[in-house]
Amino acid sequence: MPDSLEIDLDAVPPVEAHHWANYVVGVAVLLERSGRRLQGVDLLIESDVPVGSGLSSSAALELSSACALASISGYTLERLELALLAQKAEHEFAGVHCGIMDQYISAHGQAGKALLLDCRSLESRFIPVPDDLSIVVCNTMVKHALAGGEYNVRRQQCGEGVQLLAQHLPGVKSLRDVTPADLARYGAELPPLILRRARHIVHENDRTVRFAEALSNGDLPRAGRLMGESHRSLRDDYEVSCTELDQMVELAEKSGLCLGGRMTGGGFGGCTVNFVAASDAAAFAEHMRTSYLALTGLEPSIYVTAPGDGCGEVSL
Repeated sequence: MPDSLEIDLDAVPPVEAHHWANYVVGVAVLLERSGRRLQGVDLLIESDVPVGSGLSSSAALELSSACALASISGYTLERLELALLAQKAEHEFAGVHCGIMDQYISAHGQAGKALLLDCRSLESRFIPVPDDLSIVVCNTMVKHALAGGEYNVRRQQCGEGVQLLAQHLPGVKSLRDVTPADLARYGAELPPLILRRARHIVHENDRTVRFAEALSNGDLPRAGRLMGESHRSLRDDYEVSCTELDQMVELAEKSGLCLGGRMTGGGFGGCTVNFVAASDAAAFAEHMRTSYLALTGLEPSIYVTAPGDGCGEVSL
């Protein structure tokens, strides 16, 4: 995107709807609202994060911009404050009522570690990822128009499930308060569609905890199986997958080289993430490229990667 934009923070000119600059304008305005007067600055933005692929490019742009603007103007912000500020910018300036997960990891990430986050309390802990494990990201190269609107629909459906379950489970404020045993007992009280949505959320929360335990114990086969279960739940109960994502996951499973994989991001296109032994990563990437191309006619972008640090200053 060979774009440029000049921003006068004393006037805060409106920018176009769905424009990438909203993320930069948003964090700049909110930094000033917090009492941190920013000095004039020229920003050159370069990115190798694929846009619209479910890999949190907006959070990466928000956090890197906020970090740079604050640092250049002589301010040091706590990581949590940076993440919350970026989330608020996405709410107010991009119109996306996202959770905190993307911004939190973009602020707090540590090389070689996964992060288990409680999005209510914001408590978190790091879990080492083995050095001999690669995370291979496979981009389907498609993005269906359903993603934005369906996110809000799913939120409404989950909210309906909470209201119905709260009639039997006093104190339930969200589906994270419901256990698999609770749902087994009272699920029949929900309409079938609402039950499927609730079942995904309740069991995905449980899967996440079990996945963290497996990763902590070095039980990668179990972690991989849980990734597969997660994708099937996203496909069948939450219904946010698509043909191309399902094909990607199936091709990975058939490769014999993948410990486990699932879609990532908002769904209806974008990427899958796959656990692969580092020694098999190159062969797996080539298998996915050639097999997906033969199946769909689309050549996927594939990234062999590992967990990295969150935003920070880099000396060149």
